[in-house]
Amino acid sequence: MLISLIVPCYNEEQSLPFLYEALCNLRNEQEPLGKSFEFIFVNDGSTDRTKEVIKDMAFLDKDVRYIFFSRNFGKEAAMYAGLEASKGDYVAILDADMQDPPSLIPGMIESLDKDECDIVAARRVTRKGEPKIRSFFARMFYKLINRMVEVEIADGARDFRLMRRIVVDAILQLSERQRFSKGIFAWVGFRTKWVEHVNVERVAGETKWSFWKLFKYAIDGIVAFTTAPLRLATIAGFSSAFAAFIYMVYYFIRAVILKIYNEVPGYPSLLCFILFIGGLILMALGVLGEYIGRTYIETKGRPIYIKSEDENTGKTISQDT
Repeated sequence: MLISLIVPCYNEEQSLPFLYEALCNLRNEQEPLGKSFEFIFVNDGSTDRTKEVIKDMAFLDKDVRYIFFSRNFGKEAAMYAGLEASKGDYVAILDADMQDPPSLIPGMIESLDKDECDIVAARRVTRKGEPKIRSFFARMFYKLINRMVEVEIADGARDFRLMRRIVVDAILQLSERQRFSKGIFAWVGFRTKWVEHVNVERVAGETKWSFWKLFKYAIDGIVAFTTAPLRLATIAGFSSAFAAFIYMVYYFIRAVILKIYNEVPGYPSLLCFILFIGGLILMALGVLGEYIGRTYIETKGRPIYIKSEDENTGKTISQDT
């Protein structure tokens, strides 16, 4: 049985030697049990020596495969490229920084061998070591998105998971450019078993995920998997229009029927009201713009990634996916 391990890499030259050693130990443990491995490293346009480190590993180890992007296309594209290139009966995705512990993989393999599930996915039960403000917004994001989407996205869920080939083939059918893999994993369904673990610090290097990048990723996830923001914009517009009508009726009764007049004209309140309505309109236009923008990108039909080199060719190749 062949098991594919996909590792997206972006400026991970310091982490890769530690990960490779752990993967080799895993292979040595599993080979007597009839398991063989391929290690697929996807270099997502790194600017350090990640490319050279991967090539050195591939030169010494026939089980190491690689895909190099022509530039940075993002982790989502790297995961898709790895899934597309994988040949294994079981396929796993794990980070290069060792925050996805390879020590969990034998238990994952055992669960699939016993036919307990189709996917074994890792889930963090603590966020110890993570900035508190990031942890707070992450929890709020999961609460918010689970109120909007039809499928449940588990809080603390990671991209680290081992899947059967049938699951991988289902994921590859979803070829949209604006990808949110945590939602895609949930959307395709299948039997899923969760493996809980505590948060693990990076073995080396620094995280590439800034607060702003995580915020944009969260927006992509919400827009990709639900039209609830459009519905909220409609409700907000209706509510503001209804409030304006009630406000108009109130002043009509006050001025025409009750003959109550203000000595000072209500320019401040009128200005605030106009600004409030204008803000709601701009918000609704912004939400519409997010969806229209993503529709525009999808209709271009651009490839998810462009491959500059792999272990087979060593030449420049465009990957039209």
